[in-house]
Amino acid sequence: MPIVNARMYSVTPSCKADWKRVLGWALDRAGLDWPLVDHDAPAPLAALWARDDLGAVMMCGLPFAQRSPRPTLVAAPKPSPARYGGAAAYCTDIVVAADAPYRTLEDTFGGVVGYTLADSMSGGVALRRHLARYRTPQRPRLYRASVGNLIHARGVIEALAARRIDVGPLDGYSHDLLRRNDPRFAAEVRTVAVTELRPIPPVVATAPITPDELARLRAALLETRHAQALNEPMQRLLLDGFVVPDPTDYDVLAALARADTTPFEEL
Repeated sequence: MPIVNARMYSVTPSCKADWKRVLGWALDRAGLDWPLVDHDAPAPLAALWARDDLGAVMMCGLPFAQRSPRPTLVAAPKPSPARYGGAAAYCTDIVVAADAPYRTLEDTFGGVVGYTLADSMSGGVALRRHLARYRTPQRPRLYRASVGNLIHARGVIEALAARRIDVGPLDGYSHDLLRRNDPRFAAEVRTVAVTELRPIPPVVATAPITPDELARLRAALLETRHAQALNEPMQRLLLDGFVVPDPTDYDVLAALARADTTPFEEL
């Protein structure tokens, strides 16, 4: 039976519960008796995405774009904060500790850069691509060291607070959710730079679901923004509903990854 999961943006226990309410409502509306399963950290997201029984699971846009055959794109969340322009888009916030002396990204050069996973779009590739503009023949190295495998936004914030790193990336939507749902923790960092907007991680399926099941699920997800029963959880999730993007919208992410293969150890 296809499974359902929103681990990517379950940044707090309350967010996890709200995602279950939203997705559970959509499943009920679509008449699909699929289980909502847990896959909490530190279990690797890659292990979840490798499964062939996904019915509605949020996946980083980069592995989605790189995989062959590509999973079925069910829908994509549309965050409500104004900075996303009403699109199914997100960015990477490049952050430092709140009490660090750095005022600009350039101020962090010579320090230690952190990242979540090298093959993560928001936590790896987007940061490398943003930093590439600062590298020159005269300054080929920007940082004296790097620390990886911080896994997620919480790992980056914890590493900054512990002074293990000087600067690191946060998935912008995750950052927004933390500021909304765990403001004290989010206040431990501040943003010094922001990357350009890119397609947000979609909800995908790898299970052999029928065209009718896919159509019903999509319709239900599109209806969530009008469901009075979901007003409160969707407000807490900063979620303005779902859209159905063209899968080719994500091709740009694979192209970005191919264009920049510089390892963090050489930044």
